[in-house]
Amino acid sequence: MVQFHKIALALAFSPRTQALLAEVARLKNLWNAELILIHVGDYGDREKLLLDEFLAGVNLSLDKNVRVCWEQGKPSERILATCKKENVDLLVAGALKQENLVQYYLGTIARKILRKAGCSVLMLTDPSNTPAPFRNIVVNTEDSAYVEDAVRIACAIGLKDKAQWLHVVREIKLYGLTMSASDQHSEAEYEHLRQSLVKDEIETVEKLLKGIPHEGLKVNIKMLAGKSGFELAKFAQRKHADLLVVGASPRRFSLFDRVFPHGLEYIFADMPCNLLVIHPIKNQGTGREVKHG
Repeated sequence: MVQFHKIALALAFSPRTQALLAEVARLKNLWNAELILIHVGDYGDREKLLLDEFLAGVNLSLDKNVRVCWEQGKPSERILATCKKENVDLLVAGALKQENLVQYYLGTIARKILRKAGCSVLMLTDPSNTPAPFRNIVVNTEDSAYVEDAVRIACAIGLKDKAQWLHVVREIKLYGLTMSASDQHSEAEYEHLRQSLVKDEIETVEKLLKGIPHEGLKVNIKMLAGKSGFELAKFAQRKHADLLVVGASPRRFSLFDRVFPHGLEYIFADMPCNLLVIHPIKNQGTGREVKHG
C-alpha cells in the first residue's frame, strides 16, 4: 500500500509560512504521517516564538508527531541532508508559477531540490490558509523510470481526496511515424497507422492501471502530441488541474544529480499548478525502495 509515513516541510519565515503550514497539516492528517519542519538560517527566541504561533494556528502545537530541525548552511544542501537522515518520504516546499520572479528560496534552491532529492517533492504554487483537497489531478506516464510509482501515488491521492478526475496523460511520438510514412503510404494508410499507434498507447496505459487500485476514480486517458512538457502544461491548464504528478528521472551517477527531459524542465520553470515529482517511497529504517506487488 502506498503511504507517505514521514513528511517534511522546507520552512522559511515569509508571508506564505502560515499557508504552507496549513497545507502540510492537511497532508499530515490525510496520510497520518510524522511531520518534520526544516528551517535553514538564523534562529533564536523570536523565530521559535513565531513558529509556535504558526503551529498553534493549524492545531499542531501539541502534536507529538511534529518535530523541528534548525539547520545552518546552504539551504538546499541542509534540506536534502536532513531529508536523507530522517528517511523522509515527501518533501513539501513553496514555489512560484513564474520561477524567475524570485531570487532566494523559491527559485534556484527549488531546482536544486528537484534535481537532487532522494524522496518525492511537492511544490505548492499557491498555498492557502484554508487548504482544499486535490480534485483535478493530471499524471504524466512518460520520460521516467518511475511511471508506475507516479500513477500509483496519483491514484492513492485521488482516492483519499475524492478527486473529481484523474487524467492519465501519455505522449504519442508521431514525428517518426510521419517521416517513415510520408513517401511510402497513402493518406488513408497513414491515418490507419496513426490510429493503431494511438490504440496501442492507450492499451499500454490501461494495462498499467489494471494493477493499481483506482476503483471509484473517474479516469480520463489522454494522448498528447507535440512539444513534450509544453503540451502537458497546457493540458493541465485546460483541465484546471490543481496537481500535476510526474516521475523523477534517474540520477547521473557521475554528478550525483538528476537530468530531467527538456520538456519537464519547461514545467519546472513555469508551473501550471502544484507539482509532485515522484521518487519511489522507501521502507522506513532500511533505505530500500518499496516494491509494489
